[in-house]
Amino acid sequence: MKTVVALCFILLSGIATAAQPTPACDRECLRSTMTQYLYALLRHDTSKLPLADNLRVTEDAVEKPLAKVGILSTVTSLRGFRQDFLDERAGVAGADVVIQESGAPLMLVVRLKVAGGKITEIETVSTRTRAEGLSFNIDGLSAPSEEMNFAPRPDQLASRAAAIEIALHYPKGLNGADTFAAVGAPFTPDAYRLENGAIMAGAACTFTPT
Repeated sequence: MKTVVALCFILLSGIATAAQPTPACDRECLRSTMTQYLYALLRHDTSKLPLADNLRVTEDAVEKPLAKVGILSTVTSLRGFRQDFLDERAGVAGADVVIQESGAPLMLVVRLKVAGGKITEIETVSTRTRAEGLSFNIDGLSAPSEEMNFAPRPDQLASRAAAIEIALHYPKGLNGADTFAAVGAPFTPDAYRLENGAIMAGAACTFTPT
């Protein structure tokens, strides 16, 4: 569940800044900044990152100095899987990646906030075992999702406000007091959920008999 919830945080992080002017960092700039950060993890060296003086860092929901982030000293390789989530208007780059940590696989969610050409926020959430994430299927994360990377035509796009309203049904449905049906989540008939590499909802789900 940690990866799914972390991606919700990535989405929600951009909502508060939705009304701000378009930042100078476009989609390729955001993608490049994320690449720089991932390679900084691999090198165990953040000195070349464009960091803001007021940088805010959280690791697994705990705020700490960047030098105290655990994965900065444990990453041994990048395994190839990476799914980006880019919000150009909010200046937010998110990524779901699989890395090697001291020889063992780790699912990592990263959110970077970029403003004025500098990284102002770094948020990471790690999942190392099934005990941490309910499901933990590294083999299910061999390639980025075709659906997530589909680029719709302009006439197929919802407005930004409508897209945010639709997306907010998901965290509402995760509330223990509610269900997706109760909050009217607008799922399509073929909708599914990929959680930590395993299909946990939808026609192909085999996690439980129901």
